[in-house]
Amino acid sequence: MQVVIEKKGGIFFLYRYTSLLLPSGRTTHSKFRIPMPTLDDSVCNITQGSDLAEFLKVTSLIIWNEAPMAHKFCFEALDKTLNDIMKISDNNDTVFRGKIVVFCGDFRTILPMIPRGTHSDIVHTTINASYLWSHCHVLKLTKNLRLQSNSDTTHATEVTNFAKWILQIGDGTLGQANDGYGTIEIPKELFILNYTDPIDAIVQSTYPNIRQHYKDSKFLQPRAILASTKEIVDHINDYVLSLIPSEEREYLSSDSIEKSDTIESEGFSTITTEFINSLSTSRLPNHKIKLKVDSRIMLLRNLDQNEGLCNSTRLIITRFADHIIEAKIMSGKGQGNTVYIPRLATSPSQSPWPFKLIRRKFPIIVSYAMTINKSQGQLLASVGLYLPTPVFSHGQLYVALFRCKTKMD
Repeated sequence: MQVVIEKKGGIFFLYRYTSLLLPSGRTTHSKFRIPMPTLDDSVCNITQGSDLAEFLKVTSLIIWNEAPMAHKFCFEALDKTLNDIMKISDNNDTVFRGKIVVFCGDFRTILPMIPRGTHSDIVHTTINASYLWSHCHVLKLTKNLRLQSNSDTTHATEVTNFAKWILQIGDGTLGQANDGYGTIEIPKELFILNYTDPIDAIVQSTYPNIRQHYKDSKFLQPRAILASTKEIVDHINDYVLSLIPSEEREYLSSDSIEKSDTIESEGFSTITTEFINSLSTSRLPNHKIKLKVDSRIMLLRNLDQNEGLCNSTRLIITRFADHIIEAKIMSGKGQGNTVYIPRLATSPSQSPWPFKLIRRKFPIIVSYAMTINKSQGQLLASVGLYLPTPVFSHGQLYVALFRCKTKMD
């Protein structure tokens, strides 16, 4: 969850993904030092007497945007930490030690991701399943300002109807009654009807004449193709990369298993390097990546937030080296700056395997296409939605359509 924290006279402002746009951006996990993974007994790693602890003591207001996306244990960890910092007894019923906390967000969007979790598991991780929820006062907004901000009187009716349709998708009121799974009929005017190759069609629709514009950051920055799974996204990105007429280079990762895991079981000695290289998850870059000069990439880690190098920052590659990549930031507070991306040793915070994989690799992916989950918070003006398979998570279709400001985007 990408959040920026800006200090103004004892107030914390937290906005999801605007750490890419505002000066001194930070994430909640890094600033509040929330552990990963966050468990029911987790507390923030903030020590008594530290500068952050002293600032929290005088903080009067915390505004936390995109709250439904965060696991309830994140909020509860902050509550417990404030209890410790403020030195208030455990029998006090005041949450967040009496400080005002404003949670903003839309429960129609994608909820916390729980690997292999059921619908019930996901629902029970959201903030309204926390003990904190009974202390919340709910206020509702009624206008879709994203759509209405760019509309004129000529298209006002069309925009209003489109906004209602998106809202119905988010509320699950379209189609027949269902228990969380249903079929949504997309209006024909949103389809690409005449094509031979579906991937070529969605690419040409979203990135028209890309061979002429592949170096133009103003052309690339507001556009993206969205898909539901990482495998589909990789396939689209490979196709777009093949269209770019510039130098290509292939990089491979150096993979290993954490030694503590290998010591625990002799069975790990039978795992081959080829098998480790084949492993893939949304929380790690692939073992093999092909890149080209002037291709668009996205960071998967926070490298230097003061310089605008945050998770989800998009860049254009300008030069290759053996152990470093030179790139230029496409948008945000560091727009136009030349930066250098090193290889890092990374591993998923929650491993889907019975061991901890350590992958030394550039923390980037090609980003002409991205998963719907990754698109949350991105500022896009032209969106192509490619769904050869159904969406599989709560709010995915709603989030994909909500990226658009008008029906024709």
